[in-house]
Amino acid sequence: MDKPRISIDEFSKIEVKVGTVKAAERVPETDKLIKCSVDFGEEGGPRTIVSGIAAYVPEPESLVGRQLAYVTNLEPRIIKGVESNGMLFAVGEGESFAFLAPSKEVPPGTAAH
Repeated sequence: MDKPRISIDEFSKIEVKVGTVKAAERVPETDKLIKCSVDFGEEGGPRTIVSGIAAYVPEPESLVGRQLAYVTNLEPRIIKGVESNGMLFAVGEGESFAFLAPSKEVPPGTAAH
């Protein structure tokens, strides 16, 4: 085990929701970052989320329309001058990299449980 065990109460603080990618582009002057506009069905409209996935997604536009899992209750963070309001859930690296995604379409903002 790489990290210490946490209680179910600690785990329950993490909010994971499915979002639909509405737009995606490389963050200028970076090699790893992609900025996505992600719809979670919220009144305020889509959120901007920056992820270090450019090595696995040569064409960011290919993400548009995909539903992916995100941690949605993190404090906002400025990454290379862009405010990111969440974190993409993905697994692996290199040839084993994969997105975590629902097996069928669900409404944006559907929570994992």
